[in-house]
Amino acid sequence: MTGFILSKLLRAFITLLLTVSLVFIFIRFSGDPAAAMAPPDAPQEVIDYYAEKLGLDKPLWVQYTSYLAQIVKGDFGYSVDSGRSSVSLFLDRLPATLYLGGFSLLIALTVGISLGTVAALNRGNFLDRGVMAFSVFAFAMPNFLFGLAVILIGALGFQTYLGGQGASISWVGVLPPALTLGLASTGSYARFSRSSLLETINKPFLLAAEARGIPRTRRLFFHAMPNAAIPLVTLIGLSLGGLIAGSVVTEQVFAWPGVGQLLVRSVATRDIATVQFIVLAIAGTMVVANLLVDFLYLIIDPRIRVQ
Repeated sequence: MTGFILSKLLRAFITLLLTVSLVFIFIRFSGDPAAAMAPPDAPQEVIDYYAEKLGLDKPLWVQYTSYLAQIVKGDFGYSVDSGRSSVSLFLDRLPATLYLGGFSLLIALTVGISLGTVAALNRGNFLDRGVMAFSVFAFAMPNFLFGLAVILIGALGFQTYLGGQGASISWVGVLPPALTLGLASTGSYARFSRSSLLETINKPFLLAAEARGIPRTRRLFFHAMPNAAIPLVTLIGLSLGGLIAGSVVTEQVFAWPGVGQLLVRSVATRDIATVQFIVLAIAGTMVVANLLVDFLYLIIDPRIRVQ
């Protein structure tokens, strides 16, 4: 078990190091960062001043080592738009994004797993076909298109704007964007739950449990569902990792004051430090989520512990 944990930690460290390196390379080779931060009509003297102040006039390997040293110390730079640190800007917007992402994940888990279980227990009839048709529709529907439809229906049909209300966060305001964000995940959870539960129900140990006279409800909740949940853990881990990255379009459509809206604004204003930190935070979230999923496998799957 110790070797398993150490290998996963090493893989997570290598992934983070590669992510940090790729972010550095893309920013440096996508154009002159100093020219990007300067005003469009700035003279060359101003661009040179930005380059000298940020250390961009030094050799590339010196910039890279300095960049790694700053990250290790927790220095991710300052926003040229507001003058605040990129970390503080991110943390100000993070609660709104987590609130939206957590609400949408709760909807997706509750509705998706319930629909998938109903479809698996009614395989082949109209309920199964209806759930599968809905899951395909939910997965194929683009978030921005569904979000715009929700806003238009609210505005034209009920004379109510269903978008964000500036910097305010409430459960009433979060419901429309959460439904929009959770729609695709609901379809995925429904399909995964159905296929995983059907595969588990047909395994020999459940047939043996039925032969021993164990009631159907007990077989379902205490034998089938725990084993069927193993593939779903991976999907939940991906959903947790995508709480920040997955809400960019939805936050922009509904004017939700979260990290996604900050990312779009930072790209528009060429705020490189903020964009860089948000990309690193998204990558770090994905790595940590996958790491937690790997460790959770040790708890729910005894075969990994035995190996």
